Amino acid sequence: MKNDIPQAAAGVMGLHELPRHQVALVVGLQAARDATEQVAVLRLAEIGFVPGEEVRVVAHGFPGGEPLAVRIGQTTFALRRNEAALVQVALQTEVAA
Repeated sequence: MKNDIPQAAAGVMGLHELPRHQVALVVGLQAARDATEQVAVLRLAEIGFVPGEEVRVVAHGFPGGEPLAVRIGQTTFALRRNEAALVQVALQTEVAA
């Protein structure tokens, strides 16, 4: 599930960096650095964070901005910031170009 596109060249960012209500497409998941991240990456893939899926951050929790309410398809999930950082996205306009 690792995305080999260089982030700066492709305009790829972590889902945690996406502004609220901005539409983006999932381009991949970060490679896990440890067993805990591996579990999170597998969970994210299982619930639908796969390349090509449209995604948007719909809300940030208060205080501290966690969790993030993230919509993928017709479903909204609550993700911790570190989980959202594992999802690589590109703005939909950049992907279409």
